[in-house]
Amino acid sequence: MKSKSLLLTIILGMGLLANSGCVLLVGGAAGAGAVAYLGGELKSDEEISLDRLWDATQAAIKDMGLTVKTKEKDYLSAKLVAVTADDKNININLKRKSDNLTEIAIRIGKFGNESMSQQILNEIKNHY
Repeated sequence: MKSKSLLLTIILGMGLLANSGCVLLVGGAAGAGAVAYLGGELKSDEEISLDRLWDATQAAIKDMGLTVKTKEKDYLSAKLVAVTADDKNININLKRKSDNLTEIAIRIGKFGNESMSQQILNEIKNHY
């Protein structure tokens, strides 16, 4: 009975992944340093405080020569929207998970851009 449940779970999981678009997992399945690109959005848990990641994000966007449209931050989260030269929005969302663990989510335009999202994440990491 357990093997049937496991098989059903695996089949359903594969079906969800197949219908959700491009998936990339790098690093461990969970925890800090794991990067996932799913449904047009790049997500990563970083071992850094929300405040430090916010500062690094702003510095990276400035160094990349991107224009900031809006930005807002509170104790639990932060959001920055910038625009590319071809007028696509770059949405960067930060969410505090603990004092030294913050989730970052990056989406380019409506459908995402994996390589540009990864480039932005790398640039942010260069600033902390």
